[in-house]
Amino acid sequence: MNIDQILKRIDIPSNKRVVVGMSGGVDSSVTAALLKEVGCEPIGLFMKNWEDTLCPAEQDASDVAQVAKQLQIPFYTVNFTKEYRERVFAEFLRDLKAGYTPNPDILCNREIKFHYLLERAKKIGDTLATGHYATIVHHTHHELHKGDDLTKDQSYFLYTATEEQLSHMMFPLGTLKKHEVRMIAEQLNLVVAHKKDSTGICFIGERSFRSFISEYIPSRPGPIQTLSGKTIGIHMGIEYYTIGQRKGLGIGGNGSAWFVAGKDVKENILYVVQGNNDPSLFRKELYATETHWIHPPKETNVRCTAKIRYRQEDQPCLVTLLSNQNVHVTFDSPQRAVTPRQAIVFYQGSQCLGGGFIHHHNLLIKD
Repeated sequence: MNIDQILKRIDIPSNKRVVVGMSGGVDSSVTAALLKEVGCEPIGLFMKNWEDTLCPAEQDASDVAQVAKQLQIPFYTVNFTKEYRERVFAEFLRDLKAGYTPNPDILCNREIKFHYLLERAKKIGDTLATGHYATIVHHTHHELHKGDDLTKDQSYFLYTATEEQLSHMMFPLGTLKKHEVRMIAEQLNLVVAHKKDSTGICFIGERSFRSFISEYIPSRPGPIQTLSGKTIGIHMGIEYYTIGQRKGLGIGGNGSAWFVAGKDVKENILYVVQGNNDPSLFRKELYATETHWIHPPKETNVRCTAKIRYRQEDQPCLVTLLSNQNVHVTFDSPQRAVTPRQAIVFYQGSQCLGGGFIHHHNLLIKD
């Protein structure tokens, strides 16, 4: 398959000044290349969110500059490090201190990309395009849908977008498979064609999560206990662990492996259970707060599917609206490792309806 065949599957209006959020990776680089191929006037915008020698921002900026030179398009750098620290990183630390498991990618999309980056892009061009694997469907409304490559679909991280924001955005890769994107990069000889996908959190860089967080939150070791109250180990700081975690507990002995089942933040106790399928690891219902709907439901009860983590398959459930931003979710079957402050995202078919943050439903977690 060549580029011309792929372009026929992509809905990109030509003759537009499209601002491309370029990260230095293959996805955003191919996004800019495809826009150029169909006759748009792409303008690269590199977003700097963190200043640290271990964060690969400088290399990413260099890669953006090289790709822009290859494509013969202009690019600019915007510095949002202050906004990122205040609106993403500060909340990330607050949640960790409270014993929760935050998701900085979703916070970054909501607070930075959909706000500061989009507003900057609107001053330069007509539309903001990014390399996300998702699609925007234009019916009577602007709808967010999953990308065709379900192994790479990123709608989970995009649920905080508003319809107004979606009307100014474009995801050209939404109908492509990842291997096709790599193929395009290779055919165009882009310098990032074989660059590895970024993983993890940028501001942590090439170091362990524990060593990074210890610079901001003093470690406070405490007991690891069974649900019956027996101490069987010592944890290194309650903020380093998440519900359902197995690795890194340092608990040996006979029998099945141990898993984190809950936290008592006030008493600094980490609770564990033995066995991957212990009933304490499962919940059939939860509450979510800070719920955002791309299109507010007309009914109080919404039958849909949901994900409580990125890679999870859609799970059938009933969502009951309690207020504008609070919902109660009942799953058809119990869900493993329901984790406070992780996102729950709602779908009907391929359409992403919205989502929210899982509330500290677990009675083992005490403020």
